Amino acid sequence: MTDPDVSLAGRVAVVTGAGDGLGRAEALALASAGARLVLNDVRAETAEAVAEEIRDRGGEAAVHAGDVAAWETAEGLLATALAAFGGLDVLVNNAGFTRDRMLFNMSADEWDAVVRVHLRGHFVTSRIAAAHWRARSKETGGPVYARIVNTSSEAFMIGAPGQPNYAAAKGGVAALTLSTALSCGRYGVRANAICPRARTAMTTAVFGPAPSEGPDPLAPEHVAPLVAYLASPAAQDVTGQVFMAHGARVAVMAPPTVAYEARTESTWTAAALAAELGPKVATGTAGFVSALS
Repeated sequence: MTDPDVSLAGRVAVVTGAGDGLGRAEALALASAGARLVLNDVRAETAEAVAEEIRDRGGEAAVHAGDVAAWETAEGLLATALAAFGGLDVLVNNAGFTRDRMLFNMSADEWDAVVRVHLRGHFVTSRIAAAHWRARSKETGGPVYARIVNTSSEAFMIGAPGQPNYAAAKGGVAALTLSTALSCGRYGVRANAICPRARTAMTTAVFGPAPSEGPDPLAPEHVAPLVAYLASPAAQDVTGQVFMAHGARVAVMAPPTVAYEARTESTWTAAALAAELGPKVATGTAGFVSALS
């Protein structure tokens, strides 16, 4: 049995939010596998620092800083990949931030800002990349090498009480990933999403500080190998999947299933539904949230 081909030698990858945390770990993992990187972050200096780190390790990296949700930034990332390295093969969407607040206290600006960066930020980069790959596929007459790895979150499954904006955006990212896989597969695009648990600047308030001794089970470096695999030739047949990853664990999520179904011979009444469904779906007895908690 031959070893799986996880080499990214000669491939060109864009990573958004690459200045620190998960994005940095993912960029370093892709570079270690041989990819040439285009790094994005809203802070140019942090992206440049990671690019220099990659170069110091013998890799190649360019930087295109900017707001990931801006159309011109997505266009600039593609243009930079083409100008610096002659192509684009992999897109890793990672950039994001949080504005935590309970729903009844959240402002419209706090909602819009998070949904814009997470969901629109995934859309504009994916849209520009997909259009490029579709054009190349039509030029060559067949599928091209194309990978998208999006960053969703378990928050979209369990609700995240203090993060309605983030949870909604991450649910949108999962749906966008599935739609992309279905619509762009014929051109060679493989699109998957990861739901990582990692200790980063964005999650410090959630996970707290790293342990003072021993390895950190929530270090971003535990998640990065999954991204490198999904970007590789070995994942040619993997698309439309949502993965959960942290520490030593990687799980493949199943699509939502029917927990309980009620039928009637005629038309339901509200009273009949209350009698039938109430005991089945009342909090704590069944349903999506209780199954995941």
